[in-house]
Amino acid sequence: MIVFLRNKEYRKFSIASILSSAGDILFYLALMTYASRLKNYSLALSLIAISESIPRLLSSFGGYFADRTNNKFSKIVWLAMIRGALYLLVGFLFSQNIAGWNLVMTVIVINFISDTLGTYSSGLSTPLIVDLVKEDEVGEAEGFTTGVSQVITLISQFIGSGLLLFMSYSVLAAINGLTFIVAGLIYLSISRKRHKHTSQDKVQEVDDRSYWATMALALKQVKKAGGLLTTVLVIALLNGVLSTIEPLLSIVIAGNRQTMLIGTYSFTIALVGAMAGVGAALGSIAGTRLFKNISLYLVVLLANIAATFVCISIMGKQLICCLITYCLMGFFAGTASPKLTQWLVTTVDRKILASSVGLINTVLLVVSPLMTTAFTTLSAATHVNYAILGLIILSLLTFVVTIIVMNKTKAKPAAK
Repeated sequence: MIVFLRNKEYRKFSIASILSSAGDILFYLALMTYASRLKNYSLALSLIAISESIPRLLSSFGGYFADRTNNKFSKIVWLAMIRGALYLLVGFLFSQNIAGWNLVMTVIVINFISDTLGTYSSGLSTPLIVDLVKEDEVGEAEGFTTGVSQVITLISQFIGSGLLLFMSYSVLAAINGLTFIVAGLIYLSISRKRHKHTSQDKVQEVDDRSYWATMALALKQVKKAGGLLTTVLVIALLNGVLSTIEPLLSIVIAGNRQTMLIGTYSFTIALVGAMAGVGAALGSIAGTRLFKNISLYLVVLLANIAATFVCISIMGKQLICCLITYCLMGFFAGTASPKLTQWLVTTVDRKILASSVGLINTVLLVVSPLMTTAFTTLSAATHVNYAILGLIILSLLTFVVTIIVMNKTKAKPAAK
């Protein structure tokens, strides 16, 4: 919070990032609501979830190319402008008389292109933040931006559900496009100001190693910290379960509108995402303090227990229980991530910290979309209950693995 108030350039950078995220949430909610009204809504919602997830698989490549990019500010400006233009195009398409499935498939492709560009943009953001703040403020800056983004996401979901009552899908898509354009203009103002005082952005040190050589070096360093890599994999599975629950629950709600709606479909979906967001935000802000002296493994165990109860509640079509347990799961997941980061920072050699963080983020990001893609595909091909049952089994297996790892490393302070 202090770095945000004190550092004007970082404050502007954060506002630009948060602004574009808010617009994206509005559009995602609008697209999900439109798709839920199609005849084969289950397939449509699954395709949207998959198109949102696959670009995350490319995050490691986005980060790798970002590290090899000079003039990062100019690139992030152009990316924001291009993404803004794509969503303005989507807004135009929604205003035309195009058949439902043709429109949805076209928008999914455009959204996929935009999100893929977004992975590259995210890769550019981290070194730019490091350049904007002091070295010992990077963690605070990243944490603050993440926390505020979660709050903004929550607010945007409710605003979006309300706007859908009197605004068209075309207008919401255009709003999303404009948020990216405004973000690009903010990035441009920061770039121009820094260009007047320094040429640092043009003299970035570029890693000339191949992608696989870079990843191999990072993996070697992470392996040196006993138990760290296994813990990353466990938390990656936990995050995967968390991200997969929402699209599956949206499918169940769409098929049980008479008994599982709270107001409208869009409002109910927004409420589901909000509960996870509130839990994650509280975990990031208060959970790390409450569980400061508690083992990271215990937090993960509690999260797995919550995940199991969420899935059972979904199969029982008990929406209120789903919301409560989903919030608890988000809380424990939000608590686990900062504790993992703290372990990494205090363990890994600072000289290769960026590469190690990139590797761990890649693992965490890759597992979620893979699981979302797998379970939503299973849902579309068979029945949603089979996908939910699979999540229950996976949560129980992760619970067992966590206990095994905890017993092996319980004497190590790094897991605290």
